[in-house]
Amino acid sequence: MKNIEYKTDLCIIGGGMAGLCCGIAAARHGIRVVLIHDRPVLGGNASSEIRMWICGSHGKDNRETGIIEEIMLENFYQNTALKFPIWDSVLYEKAIAEENLTLLLNSSCLDCTMNGSSIESVKAWQSNAETFHIVRARYFADCSGDSVLSTLSGAKYMYGREAKSDFGETIPPDKADKKTMGMSCLFQIRETDHPVRFTPPKWAYKYESDADLPFKDHDRDNNFWWIEVGGEWDCIHDTDRCRDELLKICYGVWDHMKNYGDHGVENWELEWIGFLPGKRESRRYVGKYIVTQNDVESGGRFEDTVAYGGWSMDDHFPQGFYYKDGHPTIYHPAPAPWGLPLRCMISENIENLCFAGRNISVTHAALSSSRVMATCAVLGQALGTAVSYAVLDNATLENVDIKKLQQTLAEDDCFIPRYKRELPRLTRAAACSAEVVRNGTERGEQNCWVGKKGDIIEYEFDSDTEISGIRLVFDSDLNRDYHNMPCSYPLVQTKSKLPETLIKEYKIEIISENGAVESLYIDDNHQRFVKHKINRKANKIRFVPIKSWGCDELRLFDFEIC
Repeated sequence: MKNIEYKTDLCIIGGGMAGLCCGIAAARHGIRVVLIHDRPVLGGNASSEIRMWICGSHGKDNRETGIIEEIMLENFYQNTALKFPIWDSVLYEKAIAEENLTLLLNSSCLDCTMNGSSIESVKAWQSNAETFHIVRARYFADCSGDSVLSTLSGAKYMYGREAKSDFGETIPPDKADKKTMGMSCLFQIRETDHPVRFTPPKWAYKYESDADLPFKDHDRDNNFWWIEVGGEWDCIHDTDRCRDELLKICYGVWDHMKNYGDHGVENWELEWIGFLPGKRESRRYVGKYIVTQNDVESGGRFEDTVAYGGWSMDDHFPQGFYYKDGHPTIYHPAPAPWGLPLRCMISENIENLCFAGRNISVTHAALSSSRVMATCAVLGQALGTAVSYAVLDNATLENVDIKKLQQTLAEDDCFIPRYKRELPRLTRAAACSAEVVRNGTERGEQNCWVGKKGDIIEYEFDSDTEISGIRLVFDSDLNRDYHNMPCSYPLVQTKSKLPETLIKEYKIEIISENGAVESLYIDDNHQRFVKHKINRKANKIRFVPIKSWGCDELRLFDFEIC
């Protein structure tokens, strides 16, 4: 056996969307990160091993931006056929691109050492390399979903459903219990140009009529989220038991669709079936603040708001697939967006433990809204940025400068409800030909500059002025109605899902007082949020849009100089 030791600023457990965005954000802001993940691929429930699409806030212009939008747009650019193995590689590429981030895949965290009420180190076993990894860090972020560090460190956590009276909520049962939402194994199908027969394995369940699948839509465009069990079992220790049951159901449902009645799938084949269940709920940490149903319904108005949710309180019945009295979930209404505070990501009793993802400090009712992956991703980015400030400013995580943190997140294209970003001094000082591009708001039609080829936006100073950089935010169509990845593959597929509203080709012109012009030409932009280092003196700075990815209009939310 081999032992490797690391000393770092932040150790992250879990490489789902929360852990990945946490690690990227922390690394980009200048601290050293080790990310430990127990699977060979990143993404958690979104990975090729589980294949749940990434959902987030409902409502117009409420799509999550920042690192999660960067990842999605990169996938649309690189992965035009939307193949899951390529999606895995896009996530992997984002991690390994960061110099400050060390990635340990196939590594399961199995122990930790304590120093009083702080975690001193964690130990992970990398089975394929027969190696123990021991990581010492200033902060530990548990983004594992299952809160693996809770039982190892003695951190306080919750499991199951609270009683109505515990937090004055209306969604929970009258009496607290240990029931949760369950887990699902998904399957995907592909259309061919010929009839395909299907023979189920002998151990698959039989569903010979639609009456055997009440309240369960099973058309070919379904992602079969309702194939769910485990909420009445132990959602951690019974995971393999759940998988065995889920596989029997999955094969039985596809057998039903193929061989019992006309479901329009004669030419369709079973392309893939998941052997790793995707989880919705297990342990939730107790943090400095516990977010409740009442906080969700009141909009989450916190002074330390750093992220937001906006999914309905989508509370699945613990019986899952075997719930017989109606639809298997209740969509309790929730405002969109509602704010999430930094305090719900900081352990109540372990000094250097924090967390992001579905295991944050929320009640079961609030979790039913906060658990979806786009929300987890913005929580991760907020936490990674916060830890970087705690390290660099030598402050405790609880006492980081919240205004500075919120400003940085907003500058990194993260939306924070009710927060107004402060503009750079040079942006405010110069004359600008289009005021809308410096109003500090980067979503909503009223905040978007719309032009055509030949139009320009110009900043002008009285004399040559030192310009260090330029910030641009393009229109990536935050109201697009498709997911990051598909749930099925028809014979004729859309070749690319890059938003047509994105500007693909543009120039930046740097004009000196003597009339000299330097140009920066970009011909293949595919991101919403772009920064350029300039480090030049200029009298004028011009943005010259040339071409979009398909839209006749040339659209821009933000053009700033600093």
